[in-house]
Amino acid sequence: MKVSITVNGTVYEQDVDPRTLLVHFLREHLDLTGTKIGCDTSQCGACTVHMNGKSLKSCTMLAVQADGAEITTIEGLGDGGLHILQESFWENHGLQCGYCTPGMIMANSAYIKDHPNASEEEIRHNLEGNMCRCTGYHNIVKAVKQASEKMGGGD
Repeated sequence: MKVSITVNGTVYEQDVDPRTLLVHFLREHLDLTGTKIGCDTSQCGACTVHMNGKSLKSCTMLAVQADGAEITTIEGLGDGGLHILQESFWENHGLQCGYCTPGMIMANSAYIKDHPNASEEEIRHNLEGNMCRCTGYHNIVKAVKQASEKMGGGD
């Protein structure tokens, strides 16, 4: 099937197998490997991207379902530089192995945009859809809290 998907500001028109998951389209067709494949069951959140401004686990959607949509991946989040949340993860040591980091950043950048100055409890609740096996979450929460305060609800 033919799809037209805008990814990180660029329109891609490609033929895809109707069974192709969005995560595989991004990684294999567009070489955007920042979006990770962790579990293939939508439990870990490593594949989180933004679709039309909202976070979405890209392993739960077919590429054909994203036809006409605007997708932002970790590669397109910073608009040429680091996004405030990426800087906060770095400053607060919010990563160890880094595998979950793109998904964590994508899920939380969408969240803090809509919830400026989110409380620690709200941030922890939002993190429930993303798993990290290395950090214990403390510094991730610290990083999201710092970015939330810096963003104040804007990009």
